[in-house]
Amino acid sequence: MTYILQGHTLRHAVEEILLQLLPAELPTEAGQIPPAGDYSVSRLTRQDGHAYAQAEVWRDGKRYTGARTAPVAGLEGLAQKRVETELVKLALYDALLPILPAPPDWGSLTGVRPAKLARGLMARGLTRGQTAQRFRDHFGVTPARTALTMRAAAFAQDALSRLPEDQVSLYIGIPFCPSRCAYCSFVSHSIEKSAGLIGPYVDALCDELRQTGALLAERGTRVSTIYVGGGTPTTLSAGQLTRLMDCVSQAFDLSALQEYTVEAGRPDTITKEKLQAIRAGGAGRISINPQSMNDAVLQAAGRRHTAGQVLEAYELARAVGFAAINMDTIAGLAGDTPDSFARTMDILTGLAPENITVHTLAIKRGADLTGREQNAHARDNVRAMLDTAGYMLTHAGYGPYYLYRQKFSAGGFENVGWCKPDTQSLYNIAMMEEIQTILSAGAGGVSKRVCRTTGKITRYTNPKYPKEYMEAGARRLEGKRRLLCE
Repeated sequence: MTYILQGHTLRHAVEEILLQLLPAELPTEAGQIPPAGDYSVSRLTRQDGHAYAQAEVWRDGKRYTGARTAPVAGLEGLAQKRVETELVKLALYDALLPILPAPPDWGSLTGVRPAKLARGLMARGLTRGQTAQRFRDHFGVTPARTALTMRAAAFAQDALSRLPEDQVSLYIGIPFCPSRCAYCSFVSHSIEKSAGLIGPYVDALCDELRQTGALLAERGTRVSTIYVGGGTPTTLSAGQLTRLMDCVSQAFDLSALQEYTVEAGRPDTITKEKLQAIRAGGAGRISINPQSMNDAVLQAAGRRHTAGQVLEAYELARAVGFAAINMDTIAGLAGDTPDSFARTMDILTGLAPENITVHTLAIKRGADLTGREQNAHARDNVRAMLDTAGYMLTHAGYGPYYLYRQKFSAGGFENVGWCKPDTQSLYNIAMMEEIQTILSAGAGGVSKRVCRTTGKITRYTNPKYPKEYMEAGARRLEGKRRLLCE
């Protein structure tokens, strides 16, 4: 949809709400109102200590309007911008709502961390009940999504007391997979084409880990949690996994370590030898990610494994001694239906892993699955899948311990990590809720320094691609040093 800004330059806010509510239409800014066609106008004025946002939407010759206001007296800089950004979004949301087929489940919210927003409101003095009411009445979030948010926020609040601010979490990235899934947008390399990079990459990664460990030792900083992700870490051989995990144990002070996860991921990469190497290296938690237990859906998604192999990998992991297992699913994959997705959830809850993560398919630039219209048309099916998952998981004794949203996810829905009592992943909470500093090693790794007092978050990103990363040498440490010394 074409949009025009008047009285402000909050393009990002306007484009976010347009993309969220009209995913099949790319927003395009215009300098003036077009002579014909559909368009929207976003206006912002300030008077007598208040900001006033107004929106106009023209669709098929009909005019729709929205307006919101809030006090801004005494505010300046970022604080004032936050209020005005919210007003601009809300006014445009109000104007767009009558032309939508149904009110969106997440209302006007475009942010990826709803639970963080809820915690922020409570930190400013609202009770849990008042926060939930604000989600429902002010932002237009449905009661079901509001309840989901509040439950996840409670887990995050608990994690704050369990993750000391003077410690860090560590992420280690392995950007290789046996093949590329059709929906994937991560920077990962198929080993069919890049197998020769794995050995040199592990060399460079161990070098960075040793340097990072020395940097933390200088500051007397210990590690709370470790997460080895990807890609698919189990594309590494058992020997390479042993070498990597030995390097971690030698480079870092792990005396305060509470959790160590390795994302095994693809069942077709899991062997007894690799699982034994991971367990011997100190990890007590792994992920086995079926995405679906429907073989036809798996084949369409480019997953080179069967539902039967998922079951075999799960039983093998239990036999090796893993007491905490996560299993990922994706709602909205091509060929999947609410009924077949329910069968997937029935199988997984029957296995009773400690954690089950339910993702919503996100259409991204790097994926083979394209087309924004697919997002719009998938909304009802995806909602049914997610609602079924929530019902089944709740009745099987799981609770939603972390929650995040992605741009362009089917129907604008969410990704939720569910856990049995006292089995939540602290790393996942720390990362999604941004409550502890995270240092990332490996290609494309994003390190984030978190200051709880000010809320300030400072980032440093490693070179994106494995070859660039391996050539970076000592430069890989410079950003982390600046990050920790600011």
